[in-house]
Amino acid sequence: MTDPREPHFVAQERARQSAFFEAYLPGEGGFEGSAYRLAPANRLSNLNPGIRNIAARYFSDNAIAWHQHAAHGLSSQVCCLNFLMPLATRPELLARLVQQAIGGELPEMLEVEKGPDGEPWFVGFEWIGRKDYLNEWPRTGSPKRGANVTSADAIVRFRHAGRVETLLIEWKYTESYGAPPEPKREAERLRRYQNLAFAPFGPLRSNADLKLPDLFWEPFYQLFRQQMLASRMQATKEDGTERVRVLHIAPAGNRRLSRVTSLALRALGDNAFSVYRTLLVDPEDFISRSTDALFSPLIADVPADDSWANYLSKRYAFLADTAAPSISKMTPP
Repeated sequence: MTDPREPHFVAQERARQSAFFEAYLPGEGGFEGSAYRLAPANRLSNLNPGIRNIAARYFSDNAIAWHQHAAHGLSSQVCCLNFLMPLATRPELLARLVQQAIGGELPEMLEVEKGPDGEPWFVGFEWIGRKDYLNEWPRTGSPKRGANVTSADAIVRFRHAGRVETLLIEWKYTESYGAPPEPKREAERLRRYQNLAFAPFGPLRSNADLKLPDLFWEPFYQLFRQQMLASRMQATKEDGTERVRVLHIAPAGNRRLSRVTSLALRALGDNAFSVYRTLLVDPEDFISRSTDALFSPLIADVPADDSWANYLSKRYAFLADTAAPSISKMTPP
């Protein structure tokens, strides 16, 4: 349960992002009276300076949609890019991150797609799959990554324990949910997903007590769509992958995100992500990790002048809120 005496995570991060903009982007914050917002035209200033140009080119080259609030200091899309895009060309460090997430031996990272300069990138963003797996793509024209179809915030592919695996990454920052689903959308959602959601063809257990509309509440709605995408990518062995899982990443301090919003699922527990795992045929297909636990050890281990680590430490102070040992301290000599 959330302690009512704790400061609201959103309020805390608004204050921190306001202070960051004031210190590092003087004169740019303050859009519509909010110190933690930039003018929409200045959205690239919301990114680590080292990736601003390349992010703009990557999104343009791949016709990827920027989120509506990409100029907002609390943008989860921007947060994801700041953490992961610099690692797209650093496979050794990325491999350590994946190992932190899934355990076991150090994986061999595999190329996801080409970067703007034709070099191999080991992370992709706003991934929708190679095919219309979920009956969502427009009948004419091409689907747009990041808009109107199920998209994973990021994707990594690697060889682990002798087989090719993929992680679809769902990234959260300050989000929390509670609003009920819109009834007018239910019929279309049922048409698209009813035959893809449940076993034997889908990732959800066939359970007479579980109805698909029970999952139309966020965050469950996003999670099960991404789980279906992972399931279909695995079934078709997209790009040679033999296993596809969903990795959910969110700050440990954002406790409101883990509330069980769906009325029908509240009897199963009080943590949305633990409850969600119980609904899956294979609970290991869904992994939930805190941003702090995944990244703080890596940041502690890189050289002191590492620009990626330094930017994250200054920009996202919540990383220091939860003590996390460095990888070198966790590894026996």
